[in-house]
Amino acid sequence: MQQKVVAIDGPAGAGKTTVARALAARLGYVYLPSGTFYRALAWKALETGTPLDDEAALARLADVTAMDIRVADDGRCVARVDGADVSAALGSAAVGDAASRISVFPEVRRRMVGLQRRFAEERPVVAEGRDMASVVFPKAEHKFYLDASVEERARRRALDLRQRGEEADEGRLVHEIAARDRRDSSRQAAPLRQVEGAVRVDTTRLSVEEVVERLLRAMGHRA
Repeated sequence: MQQKVVAIDGPAGAGKTTVARALAARLGYVYLPSGTFYRALAWKALETGTPLDDEAALARLADVTAMDIRVADDGRCVARVDGADVSAALGSAAVGDAASRISVFPEVRRRMVGLQRRFAEERPVVAEGRDMASVVFPKAEHKFYLDASVEERARRRALDLRQRGEEADEGRLVHEIAARDRRDSSRQAAPLRQVEGAVRVDTTRLSVEEVVERLLRAMGHRA
């Protein structure tokens, strides 16, 4: 069966998650939140005290961890790790930073890619992440790359953290996001990049609906 996949890549804070969710709803596809797989493993690593710089230990942890990632009818991403619902914990800044750190390791990525591909079997998906078009789904029907200014991405992240009840310093977030960009784009395993043929959209001054409409038009759908 030929997979139907829309692949959306881009840096943190570019709007991938919100746009991918909305686009999936418009198309009647399933939303695949690739970052949740890494966050789930990062959460387990933090809980178990597994060193975030030990690739072999992280790979072993992935092998013995049962991860069940699903998207509820209301669009919420539900993540269960070893049977426990950890969805609420995965949005924290600490887990996000840990996920970015462990994602540089090829053995970790290999295991996560396998899980993501199985998620997409026999159902159309809108997949968002940093290597959806380059590694996970290189034959995706449609490929997009979303970007935004570092300042705008920091503003969005600060808003998200405050809504979760966490403190947020936008100045500090600008530096953290810039550092994460460097880490994601320079890693040896699946570096963040815009693949050939992907449609680039700068979301800095666009609403979610405006971005979705641009993607739909690029796919040949009427607005």
